[in-house]
Amino acid sequence: MSPRQRPLSLSERSRLDPFVVATGDASPRDQRDLMERPFFSLAKAKRTSPIHYQAGDIRVEVFAVPEHGMATIWDADILIWAASQIVEAANLGFQTSRFLRFTPYQLLTAIGRQTGSRDYRLLKGALARLQSTVIRTTIRNGEHWRRQQFSWINEWGECTTRDGRVEGMEFVLPDWLYRGVIDRSLVLAIDPAYFRLTGGIERWLYRVARKHAGRQPAGWTFEIAHLHAKSGSQARISDFAIDIRRIVARQPLPGYRLALERAGRQERLHIRPINLSTGSVDGVVDAFETSGANGIGISGAAASGLRARGSQLTLSPETAIRSLNLESNNESNFLLERGDGGKPPRGRRSARS
Repeated sequence: MSPRQRPLSLSERSRLDPFVVATGDASPRDQRDLMERPFFSLAKAKRTSPIHYQAGDIRVEVFAVPEHGMATIWDADILIWAASQIVEAANLGFQTSRFLRFTPYQLLTAIGRQTGSRDYRLLKGALARLQSTVIRTTIRNGEHWRRQQFSWINEWGECTTRDGRVEGMEFVLPDWLYRGVIDRSLVLAIDPAYFRLTGGIERWLYRVARKHAGRQPAGWTFEIAHLHAKSGSQARISDFAIDIRRIVARQPLPGYRLALERAGRQERLHIRPINLSTGSVDGVVDAFETSGANGIGISGAAASGLRARGSQLTLSPETAIRSLNLESNNESNFLLERGDGGKPPRGRRSARS
């Protein structure tokens, strides 16, 4: 058969072994690359304008289709859930796959959502946005690749009963994301309270705080203008600054204290970890951990392993806690601009690039 006569390739789901998610909870984890760069819309209103972000040799471009709009930071809860399940299973020695099979109830309850018919519809809307959003990035581009392009979900499907009730769902993650989850150095535990944050900017800001400030006693400092660029927000920088001030006034981020500072005409946000509510939930994951951790809104929102009975997989508490998270901040660490070989100052850290 000539190449032109070759039949179309089958669905990825027909070629991958499914990772069947068991019932119960997994400690929430996030993928580090997704935590600090503008991969998602921060608004619940439909966004179709693209995101273009560049810092040094790191480039991120995100494109949406008019029918569905760009995947939102609430939709990203699905990816956090998937990462959490994969890491939990790997910690216990189960085989995982980027093809996940699960029940909608498992996913929705794990990320703090309701389980009514409206919530199932919103879940399908979120999956549609995740599949239709296109990402181009140079992050982890590999030795022979300059840029990679993918969607957050390659394909997804649902199994329904004769009366239309959704009985099970499945989706396939892109290889770029899956590799970023199974690499333990690229995963961080997050506080379950993250899922209760209602605003798009405060959700994004928590992930930035978790990634950069971590458990460093001195915390981390960002210029507001730099935060605006990192967020991908469509708001004017003046309006973005107002939103940040309101968040500082409310102090909603679990495990972190926010403070505004002035340096001449520059306004800066200082993020400092306080009252971390849990020990590490990373298990054997790279232990740059956070404090321990609703609403899907209009954002919408076989087998290899985990056929466990009863409640799922809980890790025993971790014994060692690392205090610093400096090496994870290479693209935002102001030390890169210094000529001292990258030695941290005695005072507080800052980020500008």
